[in-house]
Amino acid sequence: MYDLYIGNKNYSSWSLRPWALMSELGIAFEEVNHVFGPGFARSIAGKSPTARVPALHHDGRIVWDSLAIMEYLADRHGGVWPTDADARAWARCAAAEMHSGFQALRNTCSMSCGVRVKLHSQPPALVKDIARLGELWTEGLRRFGGPFLAGRDFGAVDAFFCPVAFRVQSYGLELPAEAAAYARRLLATNSMKRWYDAALAEPYRDPEHEDEIAQAGKIVQDLRVGARTAATT
Repeated sequence: MYDLYIGNKNYSSWSLRPWALMSELGIAFEEVNHVFGPGFARSIAGKSPTARVPALHHDGRIVWDSLAIMEYLADRHGGVWPTDADARAWARCAAAEMHSGFQALRNTCSMSCGVRVKLHSQPPALVKDIARLGELWTEGLRRFGGPFLAGRDFGAVDAFFCPVAFRVQSYGLELPAEAAAYARRLLATNSMKRWYDAALAEPYRDPEHEDEIAQAGKIVQDLRVGARTAATT
């Protein structure tokens, strides 16, 4: 059995990646949630050498960082990466690009599953990231036939972009038709629906994450439990 240490489902994009992959592939694991905020560092101490999530515990090993977790799972389970060599190479490149790139998208559109936000503006760097995202997704879908990025099956490359699908939904980001349909397809997977429902049910609010959202735009709808704001114009 694996133990997967994660953060708040509403905010933690990095945690979502291995959680979605393991859920979709039917890899059994025990979820251990650590709430962001003043007590986070204390609660995660000894569980992750970087004091960050996600971290995977298995057979006395601690595997940290979402990409390292994917590769660790790939050594033990089928379906993480495509069997076709071309699709596998492309999928690894696309996942690595998401892992190290798209900084403007990350910084401007912080993941918050339960809100809908009207951005104050879209800086040129964000516009560039959104264009690249549409280009990359469309390439994968056309090249490997869909419905997922590297072919017919959900894999690690799709898990890497699951947080982006939530960002597309939360911030109303416009994508080319094929890429927009792919984002909706990710949101409709069983793992994403379960994550989303749990995120909305969380009572926790982390001031740092909430400030990031407020700086980026205006919350026009808050669907989280206990929210005081409903849909506005």
